[in-house]
Amino acid sequence: MSDSPSSKPDSPSEGATVEVVGLALWCHHGVTDAEQEVGQTILFDIVLDLPECGARASDDVSQTVDYGLVCEEVERVATATSHRTLERVCQLVGEALIAEFEATEVTIRAAKPEPPLPMALGEVAVEITLTA
Repeated sequence: MSDSPSSKPDSPSEGATVEVVGLALWCHHGVTDAEQEVGQTILFDIVLDLPECGARASDDVSQTVDYGLVCEEVERVATATSHRTLERVCQLVGEALIAEFEATEVTIRAAKPEPPLPMALGEVAVEITLTA
């Protein structure tokens, strides 16, 4: 008898990478007092590496990460308090996402599309990766 894929029993699920791109949140982070008082839009890109994702085989949404819950967690952490650096914001967001969603690795990118600088530029951003 051949070992064709259709004759094999269900194999354990493999992982997946889940991404949220361009989550726009009004935050109060920045070096200047004005940035912390007035606030500004910060764009978040999130990449979660999941060690297992049963939804690949089952199509069951409960066996993967809910994108909406990821967005809510990023919002909760990013808007809870003010920080001077995006590095600190990314660190806190990453720690929360690893704890909440059991990801093996999380990459967080936070960008200011309109930074308070006296020259024209597209954005400033920070990206960090945390491993569980």
